[in-house]
Amino acid sequence: MRDLNSFLLALSLGLLSNGALAAPDQVTIDTGRLQGRSEDGVVAFKGIPFAQPPAGDLRWRAPQPAVPWTGVRSAVAYGPDCMQVPVPGDAAPPSTHLSEDCLSVNVWAPAKESTKDKLPVMVWIYGGGFVNGGTSPAVYDGSQFAKRGVILVSINYRVGRFGFFAHPALTRESPSPGQLGNYAFLDQIAGLQWVKRNIGAFGGDSNNVTIFGESAGGFSVHVLLATPAARGLFQKAIVESGGGGRNMLPAKHLHTTEAGDTSCEQLGVQFAKSMGVKDEGPAGLAALRKLPAEAIRGDLNMVTMMTGRAPTYCGPMLGGAGLLEEPAVVYAAGNGAKVPVIIGANSSDSFFMGGTLEQILAPFGADRDKALAIYDPQHTANVRDIGTKSVADMGMIEPARSGARIMTSKGQPVYLYRFSYVADSMRKQWPGAPHASEIPFVFDTVAERYGKDLTAQDSAAARITNAYWIAFAKTGTPEVQGQPKWPVYSPQNDVIMNFTPTGPVAGPDPWKERLDLAETANAHKGQSTAQGK
Repeated sequence: MRDLNSFLLALSLGLLSNGALAAPDQVTIDTGRLQGRSEDGVVAFKGIPFAQPPAGDLRWRAPQPAVPWTGVRSAVAYGPDCMQVPVPGDAAPPSTHLSEDCLSVNVWAPAKESTKDKLPVMVWIYGGGFVNGGTSPAVYDGSQFAKRGVILVSINYRVGRFGFFAHPALTRESPSPGQLGNYAFLDQIAGLQWVKRNIGAFGGDSNNVTIFGESAGGFSVHVLLATPAARGLFQKAIVESGGGGRNMLPAKHLHTTEAGDTSCEQLGVQFAKSMGVKDEGPAGLAALRKLPAEAIRGDLNMVTMMTGRAPTYCGPMLGGAGLLEEPAVVYAAGNGAKVPVIIGANSSDSFFMGGTLEQILAPFGADRDKALAIYDPQHTANVRDIGTKSVADMGMIEPARSGARIMTSKGQPVYLYRFSYVADSMRKQWPGAPHASEIPFVFDTVAERYGKDLTAQDSAAARITNAYWIAFAKTGTPEVQGQPKWPVYSPQNDVIMNFTPTGPVAGPDPWKERLDLAETANAHKGQSTAQGK
């Protein structure tokens, strides 16, 4: 009788092996048991540590395995987002406190006790210029994916100097370049390894994982596609406004310098000296690890990055972890992950910082007059309009096409898109879809973004966009019943899927001529950079 009672108690608490008989809001993973929260057909588990806090002696080290716990750990609230200086007016602001103790994941799954078939998994990697971002913003809620049969996971990773830092003492401590410099990418890989080990406990298929990210998160997807360290951790990938494998930031090298350039190690030494740490050996490194997190953080964020006020910050570095070579170089050599890819950008995907008309047209060189005719067909000489279009083309839209062409040439199925939908309430303010504006449509969280200004058309556009992303995650082909077919990209036909205010439209890219000009300008810029080095 005692054994029977013990069995019934274990059954009622969901404590039997592998979680198969567990309550739908409790699961057991490799570090212990979790209590989530069920609501409206979705069970969410938040703030799950996938690594130890990367603070103190673990600052600027590869993420270390999380420490197991006893009993049932509450997973009903987000953990801290990573240490940073938030940007005023950010469309996706962190909703938690900020800390170095931030390496956690969140999981949204259908709220049912068991399922015969393992569900496809999508893993979200946020943007923020590698200096901002987190998993807690409301627009990143994964509930709509879960309601439609996909498990959504979001991963926190270190940003700013916590995620990207080099110093001679670090190199001597861990001379392997695969463990140095780009700690943010190591966090992302560790998060994917956690998914590989544990997602089955939530009903997910560890062999059907799609990674997707926007901006810095999109470029991170390129890094994960290119690095052997992430091979086998995902089967599909989506790059939103992440370029085409060329670095979105002016990447410096971890160690080497050429033609007067500064290495990331040298920048690290300069930063250390600004903090009063002159020793470049173990004692100096120990002193740096003892500095308060606020001192390491400084005033670094996307605003200070764009205004040139971050002279001792390096960002993603060539020769460091995950980024031994530019992803585009890896793709061209045929060494990237051979998986289906969706890639694209928004119709007004620009960070135009101002300038004169001649400064805007200078990158086009001998094609200056042709570019002016394309970007200013009405002869308005509106510098901001011309600059916004050309910067978007050169910075995001053409590089996405370039990445699609390189990967397609290696036999990968690639689907190229442009997101041109603008929310009803913003159409008088925005000439096109700005950077990051596709995110609430991809997540179908437009109500969180637009609130009382949301219209039925906005909601419909979100459902359709979300459906294409889900279809791709489930099958590797973005086909949605009742919606236009999205053809595989080919440079010969140059067909894209354009998410327009009237619905998705598949057809030859109407901007081909201007993107060809941007391609030439980007190639010239790349040659000039190479010659300068």
